[in-house]
Amino acid sequence: MPVTEAPKDLVRRGYDAVSYAYRADDAGDGTYAPWIAALLDRLPGRADVLDLGCGCGVPVARSLSAAGHAVTGVDLSEVQVRRARGLVPQATFHRADAAGLDLPDASFDAVVCLYMLIHLPLDEQPALLSRIAGWLRPGGTLLAVAGHGAWTGTEENWLGAGATMWWSHPGADTYREWITAAGLTVDGEAFVPEGAGGHVLFWARRP
Repeated sequence: MPVTEAPKDLVRRGYDAVSYAYRADDAGDGTYAPWIAALLDRLPGRADVLDLGCGCGVPVARSLSAAGHAVTGVDLSEVQVRRARGLVPQATFHRADAAGLDLPDASFDAVVCLYMLIHLPLDEQPALLSRIAGWLRPGGTLLAVAGHGAWTGTEENWLGAGATMWWSHPGADTYREWITAAGLTVDGEAFVPEGAGGHVLFWARRP
C-alpha cells in the first residue's frame, strides 16, 4: 500500500499505539544487557548520557540512572515519553524530533541511539550522526544499533496494535561510512540477529 502519511507521523503514531506491546513497565534488560554493561564500563563517574529514541525509559535510561549517571532521553512518541517520566523519574525526558535538536557542543559523555536512526528519512541520518559527534565530549562514546541491510518500507498492524510502522536504512557499510565521516572512530561492530535478518551494532568514539 502507498504511504499517505509523512514517515515521522507514522513512526510517532505507531509508537503511541504499540508502546506497551513493545515493552512492559517491568521488562528486563534482555538483549540490551551486555550493551548496557559494556557502556557502563566505558563511562566516567556520573556521566552525562543522551538517549535518543529512549522509548519508555526501559531498560537504558533506567539502568544508567540507577548507576548514578545523568540521563537525558528524547523520543518522538508522547506516550513513550509520558511513561518514561513515570518509570525513570530521576532522568530528564523530552518529546522531540531528534533530527531537530539544538544541544550544546561537547555536552555528553555518551550518546545511545538504539533502533532510532532507522525511523528517520535517509537524508536526515548522516546529518544527525554529525550532530551527535559534536555533542560528544572528546573520548565520548556512541552506541548505536541500526539496520544491517538496505531497506525502506512499512508494516501494517505492527505488533498487533493496529498501527503502521515505517523504517528506512541504507545498510551496515553506509552506516560505517557515515559514522566515520561524522568524525567518529568506529572501534566495535557486531551483527544483531532478528528473525530472518538483523541489525548492526556500532561502538564509536570521538577522538
